[in-house]
Amino acid sequence: MAEDLVINKGSKQDQYISILPQIRALIEGEDDLIANMANISAALKEQFGFFWTGFYLVRGQELVLGPFQGPVACTRIAYGKGVCGTAWKLQQTLVIPDVDAFPGHIACSSLSRSEIVVPVFGNNEVKAVLDIDSEDLNTFDETDRQYLEEIVSLIKFN
Repeated sequence: MAEDLVINKGSKQDQYISILPQIRALIEGEDDLIANMANISAALKEQFGFFWTGFYLVRGQELVLGPFQGPVACTRIAYGKGVCGTAWKLQQTLVIPDVDAFPGHIACSSLSRSEIVVPVFGNNEVKAVLDIDSEDLNTFDETDRQYLEEIVSLIKFN
């Protein structure tokens, strides 16, 4: 297991290319879901300095707060509500350039300006979502979508 991250400050793509094998090394051989989600959240927060990075886990008809890095967050989000609940319902990544323009956005923090939510699949169903918020508008794009989808595909549900 890797215990230190090498932080790359190149282009966004270079940063993902650098952090991806480090995340693989962090979770390789570890079968605890919460530990792996915690390390993924920490690695992404360290590399990119996002405002909030973390997971919500599917529990019945709600998403329940899981491992994260950042300020306190909403604890429960209903199916189909807000960006996280909508990504779960649609079973697809949502890139939101301006959260204030998203109908039904749940403002856990008024400082959040843009967001990306990536569903995490297990047995062909959404088991969790990775939620990342930025204090800036238009932070996330197709590069984030591509690499974050690859990162969450590393998460294994028992």
